[in-house]
Amino acid sequence: MSRECFYVTTPIYYPNNVPHVGTAYTTIAADCTARFQRMLRGKDNVFFLTGTDEHGQKIEQAAREKGQEPKQYVDKIVAAFQEVWASLNISNNDFIRTTEERHESALQKIFQELLSRGQIYKSEYEGLYCIQCETFWLPSQLVDGSRCPNSECNREVQLLKEEGYFFKLSDYSERLLKYIEEYPYFIRPESRKNEVVSFIKQGLQDLCITRKKLEWGVRVPGDPEFTIYVWLDALCNYLTSIGYPERDPELFKKIWPANVHLLAKDILRFHAIIWPAMLMALELPLPDCVFAHGWLVMGGYKVSKSNLKGGARNLREMIEEYGADSIRYFLLREGTFGQDMEFSEEALIRRHNSELGNDLGNLLNRTLAMLHKYCGGIVPEAGDKNEPDDELLEMMKTVPEKFKIRLENLEFRLALETLWDLVVQLNQYVERTAPWQLKKEGAAGKLNTALYNLLEGIRRVVIMAYPFMPGSANRMFRQLGYETPLEDIRWDEIYNNFMKPGTKPGKGEPVFPKIEAEPAV
Repeated sequence: MSRECFYVTTPIYYPNNVPHVGTAYTTIAADCTARFQRMLRGKDNVFFLTGTDEHGQKIEQAAREKGQEPKQYVDKIVAAFQEVWASLNISNNDFIRTTEERHESALQKIFQELLSRGQIYKSEYEGLYCIQCETFWLPSQLVDGSRCPNSECNREVQLLKEEGYFFKLSDYSERLLKYIEEYPYFIRPESRKNEVVSFIKQGLQDLCITRKKLEWGVRVPGDPEFTIYVWLDALCNYLTSIGYPERDPELFKKIWPANVHLLAKDILRFHAIIWPAMLMALELPLPDCVFAHGWLVMGGYKVSKSNLKGGARNLREMIEEYGADSIRYFLLREGTFGQDMEFSEEALIRRHNSELGNDLGNLLNRTLAMLHKYCGGIVPEAGDKNEPDDELLEMMKTVPEKFKIRLENLEFRLALETLWDLVVQLNQYVERTAPWQLKKEGAAGKLNTALYNLLEGIRRVVIMAYPFMPGSANRMFRQLGYETPLEDIRWDEIYNNFMKPGTKPGKGEPVFPKIEAEPAV
C-alpha cells in the first residue's frame, strides 16, 4: 500500500540488561530504513519508533533481587539503552516506555474497547507457565516434560492456575490464513511465513491476557485485582505511541498502519499472529509487513542478553574501539537479512580495513590529493572525454536505481554489494585513466574530466552510504566541499545536483583509520 508517511518500528526491548550487539542489529536495520525513507519522502513523512517494555513478573523479580523498586531498576537500564542508541546514531522519532502515562492510559482504553466488542471474556485458566519467557506452554511442547522449549531459556515451568481475562484468539485462525494468502508479503521472509501458517493450521487457543496479584503492570480498568499481561501491553505500543485511541487522532491517522515491523525471529508469532488478530478485533488496518530477521551467532551460540557464551562484549566498548559506523556497516554487510549471521570481531576488522579503509577511504583521500596537486584544489570543468569514461558513467547512472530497489526491499547486503560495485569501478577508473600520467603528458582536458568524474562518482557513493554510515558519510560529504548535512539531502539530488566546477573541497583526512589492535576477548 502506498502512503505518504512511512512508519518503521523495532520491538520494544526488555530493560533487564544493557543492549548488546544482537539488540543493535534490529535497531540499526530500522535506522538505516528510516534514514533512506526520509531521503525519499522528506523528514516529516517518516516515523521511526523504538523503546522499552518495562512491565512483567521477571522485571519485578530482578528489581526485588537488587533491593530496588521496579521503576528505579528500569530507569537506570533505560538510560543505558538511550545512551547506546545515541552513540550508534540511531535517529528514532520517539522512544516509548510502557511505564509512561500516555501508554498506560491508552492501553486501558484499548482493553476496554476489546471488552466492549466481546473480544475479551473472564474465565479460569490452568497451564504451564515460564516466568522468564512470560509464556504458557502445552505439555506436549515442553522439553523433558518440565522445561521451557525456548532453546535460550530451558528453565523449569510452573503450574499456574488462576482466574483471568482471555482474548478470543481462536476466532481468528481462518481470517489470519486468508489475509496471509491475500497479502503474501505481509510476513517475510518466505520461510517465516510458512512457519506461521503451519502454526495457525495446528489450531489457535484463546489467549490469557492478564495476571492476578501481579503488582508491576497496568491495571485492568474496573477490575484492579488484575494486571494486563505483558504481550497485550507490549504490542499495543505501536498504537499508543502515535496517539491511539484518543490522545492524537490526527497523528494516528497520518502514521498508521506501520509499513514494517522489524524484529528477531524468536518473537515472530506474537507479531504475526497475536498482533494482527488484535488489530482485526479493533477493526484497524494491519501493518504492511512483519519482517523477522535471523540471529547473530557467535561461537556457535545466539548472541542475546541471556546467552553471551560466544564471547560478545559490552556494546559500548565495541563502539569506542571500532566506531559506530564500522559496526553499522558490518552488521548490514556481512549476512543476508532474514537469515542467521555469524558475528566475529575479526571479521568486522577485516571489513573495516579492506572495504571501508582501503576501498572507500583511500579512494576519497587519493582523489582529493590529486585534485589539490593537479588543479589547485578546485573542482575543474570536465574537458576532453577519456576512452574509459563510458563504463564508469553508465554505472554511475544505473547503480543508484538498483541500490534503491534493494534497500526498499530490505536487502541490506545486496544494496551494499551494489554500492561497492561502484566503489570498485571508481578505483579501477583511477588506474585506467592514470591522472598522474595525464598531468605529465599535459593532457589538461582529459585530466580535468578524470578528476571531475571521480569526484562526482564519490559524491553519489557518499549519498548512498549515508543511511548505513551517517557520521562517516557526513564527514566525507564535508570533505567534498558541501556544507549541507546529508540529513537534508533528498534522494533525487543524486541525479540532478552534480559536483559544481569551482567548488573547493577540503584536503582528504582519514575517515576510516586502520584498526591495528587485535580484538579483545
